[in-house]
Amino acid sequence: MDFQNDIYVSDRKDELKLNPQTNLLELMSFEYALQNVEQPNLYRMLFNYEEVPKMMFNQRLVPMHMPKDIWITDTTFRDGQQSREPYTTEQIVHLFDMLHRLGGPKGIIRQSEFFLYSRKDRAAVYQCLEKGYEFPEITSWIRASKDDFKLVREIGLKETGILVSCSDYHIFYKLKMNRRQAIDHYLGVVKDCIDAGIKPRCHFEDITRADFYGFVVPFVTELHKLMVETGVPIKIRACDTLGYGVGTPGVALPRSIPGIIYGLRHYAHMPSSLLEFHGHNDFYKAVSNSTTAWLYGASGVNCSLLGIGERTGNCPLEAMVMEYAQLKGTLDGMDPTVITEIAEYYEKEIGYKIPPRTPFVGADFNVTRAGVHADGLLKNEEVYNIFDTGKLLNRPPKVMISNTSGASGIAIWINTHLKLTGEAAIDKKDPLVTELKAWVDKQYAEGRVTAITDDELKAQLTIVAEKLAEGNGNEE
Repeated sequence: MDFQNDIYVSDRKDELKLNPQTNLLELMSFEYALQNVEQPNLYRMLFNYEEVPKMMFNQRLVPMHMPKDIWITDTTFRDGQQSREPYTTEQIVHLFDMLHRLGGPKGIIRQSEFFLYSRKDRAAVYQCLEKGYEFPEITSWIRASKDDFKLVREIGLKETGILVSCSDYHIFYKLKMNRRQAIDHYLGVVKDCIDAGIKPRCHFEDITRADFYGFVVPFVTELHKLMVETGVPIKIRACDTLGYGVGTPGVALPRSIPGIIYGLRHYAHMPSSLLEFHGHNDFYKAVSNSTTAWLYGASGVNCSLLGIGERTGNCPLEAMVMEYAQLKGTLDGMDPTVITEIAEYYEKEIGYKIPPRTPFVGADFNVTRAGVHADGLLKNEEVYNIFDTGKLLNRPPKVMISNTSGASGIAIWINTHLKLTGEAAIDKKDPLVTELKAWVDKQYAEGRVTAITDDELKAQLTIVAEKLAEGNGNEE
């Protein structure tokens, strides 16, 4: 990627430029000076700690600007390991293989980031590097120290993440610095990274509580100048660390995801190819905010498998595979059947219990219990299934038998478990269905309150089939 073709450089203070996407003359040169305040700006009108955070609207709308090329990056082995017991080396390597297959030949899953601290993590990195895959590219996340830069270089990685916390909550309370001191410290670390021959990826922690024009834009502007001077690309990862981001148009900064992404492009002149969004799900917005970041100009969205991450988790990677397909109208070579393999591996090999109603990967994702829904499925699968889950996820729709399943639900269950399709499939009037339904109804008439398991139904189906066969034999 020749990022320099996308870099904007100008010494003019009043430059007008025709935007080829909008065909409008736009003011391109902006200057936002660092506001080195003495007291932290905590946005107490929004973040009163004793109340639910507020959304403030200023009705300022910014244009959508989805890049031609968008992609997914993975943090399963970094952020995803911070909230669960560590993966084994074997598990990391196996999951990395599946990420490679899921991302397809075009590498829509562009990168995967790793910790390097433990011997186990480094062993996993070496084994994944030995695969020789172009995608996902292996990157790291390290502390801001020269010893860690040396470690990245020794392993042979080309890029690493660096934490650059940007809200006054972090600058004043965690780092015990003022804004100027924080920028000087961060710039020193970034320069050390470049001097070590490594491309830096700056993680703007807590950007949705940061003073965007008073700190974020001035700092990114200085990074932009450093990038122009050195010729080394510097990525900006906008981290919605506590999930405060809001994608609704007209929401005011600092919570506005459209405002943040647009501002990084338009005011700090960072090209989309160097912009990435990292969301958390504290307010159920990780997926919608990630999609919004794509729509407003970030090429990358950072995710973890199954959304496993700090507190409520990161944006689920499998969700963004589906968001990509919806936005672009194509999977671009991605293989979504691998999503089902990943879910099965987590449950059977890793021992992680996926909540059953989780989209795409949960046990009940495309399972129906309602008789009226089952009747619709029996007549035409499209009536109650979101897409051909059998083809795309290798998961045909299923029914769970209970007191509300009805004859249609039982017919679907029999067809599914006996693999009866086309003319061989039975309908809800078949004697097998009638007899099995009578047994199910009797179970609930006698006080049962739980769903009937597949094993129970299989055993009873055998009994019913033998009974019907004997009856047919007597008639002959």
